[in-house]
Amino acid sequence: MTDPGTHDTPPTPDASAAVSDDPAVGLRAVRSLRTLAERLEALQVGRARTLGWSWQDIADALGVSRQAVHKKHGAGPAGAALDGRRRENRKD
Repeated sequence: MTDPGTHDTPPTPDASAAVSDDPAVGLRAVRSLRTLAERLEALQVGRARTLGWSWQDIADALGVSRQAVHKKHGAGPAGAALDGRRRENRKD
């Protein structure tokens, strides 16, 4: 069994925490869910780009504009790595 402190994964809140009567507990659950969703989105966008998906394909799947997904995932250190692929794999 691995040490839970060795992973950079946020704790997954249980359903009771998300609907807790205590706002502190509920808001921590919301924060954890938001962090998890952001990490999953970044992972899947990276996979899609590696497989040659265009920014428009990704945007359509996420229900956002191409500009929004490119602004979030296509610029800066994280996006630079995604855009550093060889041009042969690109669709856009």
